Amino acid sequence: MIVKDTQPFTIVDDVGFRTFVSKLDPNYVLPTRQALKAMVEAKYESAKEHAKAKVEKVAAVSLTSDMWTSINMDAYLAVTCHFVEENEKLSSVLLGVQAFPQSHTAENIACVKASLMEEWGISGKVTCMVTDGAPNMVACVRELKLRHHICVAHTLNLVVKRALDQHPVLSGLRAKARKLVGYFRSSTTAKEKLTQVQLQLGMQATKLMQEVETRWNSTYLMLQRLVELREPVGAALAGLHTDIPFFTASEFDIVVACLSLLSPFYDATTELSAEEHVSASKVIPLLKMVEKALQEEDTKSAPAVAVEIGEQLIRQLREKLHMLQSMSILSLATLLDPRFKLIAFFSNTKAAEAVKRLTSECATVIRRNTEENTHEIPQASTSQEFTGGSRLWQRLDTSVMEAKRTQNVSADATIEVQRYLSEANISRLENPLEYWANHRSLYPNLYKLALIYLCTPASSVPCERVFSKAGEVVSKKRNRLKPKTVEKLLFLNKNA
Repeated sequence: MIVKDTQPFTIVDDVGFRTFVSKLDPNYVLPTRQALKAMVEAKYESAKEHAKAKVEKVAAVSLTSDMWTSINMDAYLAVTCHFVEENEKLSSVLLGVQAFPQSHTAENIACVKASLMEEWGISGKVTCMVTDGAPNMVACVRELKLRHHICVAHTLNLVVKRALDQHPVLSGLRAKARKLVGYFRSSTTAKEKLTQVQLQLGMQATKLMQEVETRWNSTYLMLQRLVELREPVGAALAGLHTDIPFFTASEFDIVVACLSLLSPFYDATTELSAEEHVSASKVIPLLKMVEKALQEEDTKSAPAVAVEIGEQLIRQLREKLHMLQSMSILSLATLLDPRFKLIAFFSNTKAAEAVKRLTSECATVIRRNTEENTHEIPQASTSQEFTGGSRLWQRLDTSVMEAKRTQNVSADATIEVQRYLSEANISRLENPLEYWANHRSLYPNLYKLALIYLCTPASSVPCERVFSKAGEVVSKKRNRLKPKTVEKLLFLNKNA
């Protein structure tokens, strides 16, 4: 209850709870608050050891990171770790949620993250770190010398928000909608009237939703709900003595057309925020599908406002797509996802570059395997074999041997990559990790690369989910919790 339901430790002192437990079993003695804290401490240590043992076995991990400020104005830094387990299942572990009283500079953030990575023994295993686009976060990853990609959910948020903010007509409609929603949410009379009208119309009673300035999807949900409740809201306003204006028919046409444009972005953001499924490989194909959906939108009868916003969205999306296709972490993840491979790219040039990069990475894996096997053979006998025992010709013979080995490695890598790419794509609804489990002996080197690249999340939403839970842990009822206790409770909530 303390860990999963974020109940306060003081629950054992609550009269109602004590009476309830007594009814269940009069002989049971409830533990004290101190005993409960000791239980949490023991459970935390056990869960941490178990999580460390799990992470220790994997070949590669990706990290997400974010910062949060509690109601007590205490800053926290969270890092989550994502990897493919031995059973080919995508898993994640919360490495830590540490109090961060120091200045939020890139150097300080990098220091804490490096310490966490060392503690968990993953310093040499990190494929990529995903964060938002804050300058200190970007600089921090550069400081750690890690691959980095900015959360795609944040990228989409910026694309849509910029398009929405730049159009004065839509900005005016949003302000009108906020005022309307605010009235129905703050007036008990208006709220009851709306509920009454919905029931009279045989509808389920639902509330209007308010926009949150920092998230465009809240704008989408606010406008969508207003369109859904157009009739009951209009009827409720007619029966109330208020001067709050409602949308006109032409304004509703604009809103409906804009919602049609924003719907693909909303669906893409939801899908890219998944934590339990492979997501980085979906970024390029999903954004390509969003662009196609925008292009296919019928603008002949659409209001001019919607046409302009659609053009703005396509323009900004193409800029972002061009940048994302050039990122090795995303392009290689896409190629290594047997659902997408080459078909996901909208640029043949970018696809060819990605294949060249994948072949090079595959060659590196083969070379590493060859070197490991070579070390097992005595060096002297290898030298004798290729140089015929002649010291004079040794340097030239060794160079020839190395060139031949490099040529063979490149050829082997090219054959493995081309054979994999020429295979038919699997269904989009199939699990790519299951595919690699079944094909690990056929494509042994690409299998190793798949484990490295497919564990990367598309967004830093996993960290945001941790902080959503943190808001429940550090609440008005539990505002005296020590930062260490907060970390333990969040760790157990996520990992236990």
